[in-house]
Amino acid sequence: MAAPPCAFSSRGCRLFAASGPDGRLRVWDTAGSRLQHEYVPSAHLSAACTCLAWAPAGARQPPGKDGPQRKKRKSEVAEVDKQLDILAIGTAVGSILLYSTVKGELQSKLDGGHDSRVNCVRWHQDNCCLYSCSDDRHIVEWNTQTCKVKCKWKGDNSSVTCLCISPDGKMLLSAGRTIKLWDLETKEVYRHFTGHATSVSSLMFTTVKPMNESKPFDGITGLYFLSGAIHDRLLNVWQIRSDRKEKNAVMSFTVTDEPTFVDLTVSEVKEEPVKLAVVCRDGQLHLFEHILNGYCKKPLTSNCTIQIATPGNDGDSTPKPVPILAAAFCTDKQSLLLVYGNTLQPIIEKVSLNTSESHICLVRDIQKVLSLKTDAALTKVKTPVVNSDTKVLVPGIPGHSTAVKTPAAGKEKKKNKRKPGETEESIEERLGALDIDVSKVKTPGGLPQTDSFAVLLVQGLESNDAEILNKVLNTRKENIVKNTVARMPIHAVIPLLHELTKRLQGNPYSASLMVRWLKSVFTLHASYLSTLPDLIPQLGMLYQLMESRVKTLQKLSRLHGRLFILVTQVAASQTVQEVPEVNQTAKLVYEDDSSEEEGSDDEMIADKDSDENWDEDEEKEEQSDEQDMTVEKEVNGDSDLEPENESEEE
Repeated sequence: MAAPPCAFSSRGCRLFAASGPDGRLRVWDTAGSRLQHEYVPSAHLSAACTCLAWAPAGARQPPGKDGPQRKKRKSEVAEVDKQLDILAIGTAVGSILLYSTVKGELQSKLDGGHDSRVNCVRWHQDNCCLYSCSDDRHIVEWNTQTCKVKCKWKGDNSSVTCLCISPDGKMLLSAGRTIKLWDLETKEVYRHFTGHATSVSSLMFTTVKPMNESKPFDGITGLYFLSGAIHDRLLNVWQIRSDRKEKNAVMSFTVTDEPTFVDLTVSEVKEEPVKLAVVCRDGQLHLFEHILNGYCKKPLTSNCTIQIATPGNDGDSTPKPVPILAAAFCTDKQSLLLVYGNTLQPIIEKVSLNTSESHICLVRDIQKVLSLKTDAALTKVKTPVVNSDTKVLVPGIPGHSTAVKTPAAGKEKKKNKRKPGETEESIEERLGALDIDVSKVKTPGGLPQTDSFAVLLVQGLESNDAEILNKVLNTRKENIVKNTVARMPIHAVIPLLHELTKRLQGNPYSASLMVRWLKSVFTLHASYLSTLPDLIPQLGMLYQLMESRVKTLQKLSRLHGRLFILVTQVAASQTVQEVPEVNQTAKLVYEDDSSEEEGSDDEMIADKDSDENWDEDEEKEEQSDEQDMTVEKEVNGDSDLEPENESEEE
């Protein structure tokens, strides 16, 4: 999630502006942390504020919506010039709003330049000129007097995320991932720089004069500038040289997390060091102090780190960290303005620099400070002082009167109406009484979409809600898993891996589902994971877990093979036993007695193949054959042939 846009005014950081998550613009006085202005754009929800920029000192006021006004006297003009502060507000729909803190209203609106989200706005030293860049890959030069586009050109092949104008006002730095230096007269690229692996979020010039004063100065050659990017813990320093060959950074500063707000003191003399204040996403402030004198191989670490924590009193002995939102150097360069707390009601404090200590922890009781601020606030409500005997007539019924309670009676504490022994209902019971059934709420498409899965996953990881995580991580569809991992923010990858590692050690069924998520994370975010310097300690437990599982894989596969053979053999023997025995005796026999010769041949074959056991059966068969022959002879009339046949047989 991106940090809310905020900026200090150019006149000694007198004002601080920030746009909160509700889309409202709030402006505080840094001297007393008092809220001076609160502006709600008409489309603050659909066209949220994306970037802020204060007009430089001496800027002319853009024309108002009221038309021409009367000519002011010199004293009035001088007074307005001291107070005039114009704030440029970039929106998510491509328009730019110009807000005046003197009048407390919107001065003008710049439309027609961008078709997409405005990522950065920068004022030129020329009073009526403003530059902006957008996701539509274009850079626009605005005339704030006429509220029209002065010039528009393509800045990059992808979205342009940051701008910075050179000290002499003749060059413009633009950055998406690569950094380009433009000549504002010709609108042509003067130099290319390598840039960062991710989108650049900050660009600043650190010097106004070259360190080598022997050569003539053309306004840009020899100057240094600083760049920082999202999800990158290194801030790079680049030098603009006369030759076009050198495109890499000359040095870098390392911080603990992604930089969200950067401020520095510009070096005007060769021996003067550059002081750098970097606020990170983890709420820490890192201070650097270095003399820019050429190439430096190793990244430079901070001279001092500042953190803010609560004292840990009032029943809670554990101090809690308080995030630092922004920091800016004062005009003396020896003190800092710190903005900490939350964007809705921040606390602004001036702190003197002491870089002799490498780590400073400031203990601040935020609740006490905020309560003092609310008590000191002026109120216009006054309670009249009346006597106890005074009666006030109430309008409506004539003659009816009611007694007014004295202020002393109002200060008395209310008696506790709760009966003794009765316990107060918990918040869970009160919410249950509302009878809100989340399961009855259905999305129009049935299952949640991939975008909502990614949002739910991030919310579950941040709040450590097991119910949300189970709902998302127990998904079986490969397509939903891949799309969810692809659309989740980069900073949630490591917490997701930690959660997957924890779940891999549990139920084997759950572990099989977690493997799908691991595969998608390593496939889609391998490039990001390879850039992490502390990747080995972050994923050490996961690596050991996977290695232990792989070691037992070979033994388990062997055991699986043996068990498979045993199970198949047992199953085969059971099937054999269950099959009934087959009766092999013939149920029908057919004998062919077509001719006597064939019959005699069959009898000869049967006599040869017969055994001793067949003797008794042969006698019975001969008797039956003789009877059959006599019957046939009587039928056919062949009785004359019987003597011949008998002689032949003898």
